[in-house]
Amino acid sequence: MEMIHESSWLNLMLYPAELDYARSRSLAPTLYNLETSVRATDEPWAPPGDGERLIYVSLGSLGSADVPLMERLVEVLAQTPYRYVVSTGPQHTEYALADNMVGAEFLPQVSVLPHVAAVITHGGNNTTTECMWFGKPMLMLPIFWDQHDNAQRVHETGYGVRLATYGFEPDDLTAALSLLLTDEQLRARAAAAGERLRRRPGTELAADLIERVATTGEPVMRDA
Repeated sequence: MEMIHESSWLNLMLYPAELDYARSRSLAPTLYNLETSVRATDEPWAPPGDGERLIYVSLGSLGSADVPLMERLVEVLAQTPYRYVVSTGPQHTEYALADNMVGAEFLPQVSVLPHVAAVITHGGNNTTTECMWFGKPMLMLPIFWDQHDNAQRVHETGYGVRLATYGFEPDDLTAALSLLLTDEQLRARAAAAGERLRRRPGTELAADLIERVATTGEPVMRDA
């Protein structure tokens, strides 16, 4: 009846401490929180040359395949004074971007994020942790699974805003974006989290821990 099998050797999880819950029970001694695991394999990406601040829009493969949702999002964002780079997804031929947008079916997200001022996201674990790594405030539009939990934690802890994905009003979305771009306390909070996380790359910690298991043939305990 366990949701996730627990290894007696080593267990790894990803969740930034800034978003994590206070726990009533301690984690297993073989479970390490890497906090992030940001890939470094994406090809370089250069922003448009006009110098304006960009907002990145990515609802993931499944979210961006919801054409009515993407059409409504494009319609509302087209009326805002901001510019966007959009991950258009597998149904990209079924809708058109507005004049204040550029995009592609696939974008090298890790290479895009350093160039944007904020992110509109479905709240998947990869995107959420990568936004935290780069210190980017988030507007959360969750659709299913872990996205609802991630969106709520980002909202509650002050690293972004959660809206009703299929029920947001245009004014709510515009106000949320304005907050993410102008609230200096929120932006400083996000930037500080990113600076902390980048000092301790989860990829390097994971490699060290796995190497210890392979070398010693023994479980790796947190207090060891």
